[in-house]
Amino acid sequence: MTPEALSKIIDEKAWLGFLAGMVRHKSYTETPGERALCEHMVERMGAIGLQAELSPVEGERVNAIGVWKGAGGGKSLLFNGHLDTNPATEGWTVDPWGGLVDDRFIYGIGVSNMKAGDAAYYCAVKTLIDAGVRLKGDVILTFVVGELQGGVGTLAAIRRGWKADYFVNSEPTDLQALTMHAAAFTFVIELQGITRHMSKREEAVDAIMAACALVPELNAMRFSDAPDDEHRAINRVHVGVLRGGLGREFHEWRPPQVADVVRIKGSGRYGPGQTQAHALGDIRRVLDGLEQRFPGLKAKVEAEDATGRPMMPAFRVDRASRIVKAVNQAYRTVRGVEQPTGAITPPGYYGTDAGHFFKELGMEGVVCGPGGRYNTMPDERVDIVDYLDMIRVYLLTILDICEVA
Repeated sequence: MTPEALSKIIDEKAWLGFLAGMVRHKSYTETPGERALCEHMVERMGAIGLQAELSPVEGERVNAIGVWKGAGGGKSLLFNGHLDTNPATEGWTVDPWGGLVDDRFIYGIGVSNMKAGDAAYYCAVKTLIDAGVRLKGDVILTFVVGELQGGVGTLAAIRRGWKADYFVNSEPTDLQALTMHAAAFTFVIELQGITRHMSKREEAVDAIMAACALVPELNAMRFSDAPDDEHRAINRVHVGVLRGGLGREFHEWRPPQVADVVRIKGSGRYGPGQTQAHALGDIRRVLDGLEQRFPGLKAKVEAEDATGRPMMPAFRVDRASRIVKAVNQAYRTVRGVEQPTGAITPPGYYGTDAGHFFKELGMEGVVCGPGGRYNTMPDERVDIVDYLDMIRVYLLTILDICEVA
């Protein structure tokens, strides 16, 4: 049977039911529900003949990991995705844990981020096993927790020795092949002005006025160490918190007084090979200019401490890598068009566990998964056609990388 024929034997009803079952597990991050879903995945992997185990992370947290052993002589392929989800917010019109399927979408909290990707690689493996396929190379399925705490689950898996020749991270990219994404950092800026009563406002240095001038400049930034346009495309700064008032306690009972303190909190993104130190230096230069425009203003910036949690590193893979070419070819076979590939945004601004495989192990891989356009929002959902096509793309990628024995 040709790979193209295999890709058409997807049991659509069964695989939508499998994903709906995953959605019905309330696997909020750092709750017992994520462990229950890991136990469920180990049971399902064991039932189809994989060597499956719960692997320790921290405390009571565990990953679910399974291996489909090959006959030998082929390359190995590791799939990676997280099972923990954000909480459901207000505004839902369907049950966030109902696993509702209509004629176009499957709905649920975490279905886009990222249970549809998780389910897709399990279903691809089971489809091949049910078809009697035997591979040369191993396929490793890692269902991790703690991506929402900086990737602690994937780091735990790496440090317990889980690796392969290539990997696919199934974070939601709307089936595009993401070959570069940014690293993230958080910064805090404090502006200190000079207060006066509003009657003598001309003698003051208004920290709020300075902040109003600063924010658009920060939000428009790209960092000066970007080596090319692709890196610049995933450079970004965003101010998410701004508080100003009188003194460092931000007294609000005296609005006639000119505000002399503003505290700004923001996040930055920079590409592989760029550095947080350089990014902070660029922000410092912007603040130097602000101080010149507002004489008497004092401004400082520092990175916020990550409180012991890892930060998502940047990720990059050469577009000529075998894994990228394999995913591109599989997509072409399934959809009949070329796959969008590169430092694609908005996914290029995300952090993913791909950065840990890249930084810790130097593994070549690609980020490619279903979902994205309806990600982390009320009535979170995934297009059914995207989910099913992702199973087909993963299936063909496995055949290409691991080879039929």
